[in-house]
Amino acid sequence: MKIVGLDVGSKTIGVAVSDLLGMTAQGITTIKWDEAEVSSADEQLKQIIEEHAVGKAVIGLPKHMNGSIGERGEASMTYAEHVEKVHNIPVILWDERLTTAAAERVLLEADMSRKKRKKVIDKMAAVMILQTYLDQSK
Repeated sequence: MKIVGLDVGSKTIGVAVSDLLGMTAQGITTIKWDEAEVSSADEQLKQIIEEHAVGKAVIGLPKHMNGSIGERGEASMTYAEHVEKVHNIPVILWDERLTTAAAERVLLEADMSRKKRKKVIDKMAAVMILQTYLDQSK
């Protein structure tokens, strides 16, 4: 069973998918969406779930460094409930503290321009969320 990893932002959702064995995460795409209209990404996500035969979702849960959950965390929790209900797959919320910063560092080390980084940062963060989940689930 493949697993989809999602980095949910207010304007975009980074998407990564695991291999069949659950060993590695690969970045797939970034979905543009309107957070105010929670169903605005449903069609694209449905396509990805069907195309990759996804059986589970891991959604990044942004927490403050002290472990508390703020506004972004609440939004991710709401979206996780939506995904579970609409796409009928189990969803795991995964602590994503520092994943976007780590993704940014990786892209900087790859000497990627700011413009290109902006296009792939969410997808890269989704890869990191999913990969940390896969690594700790072995």
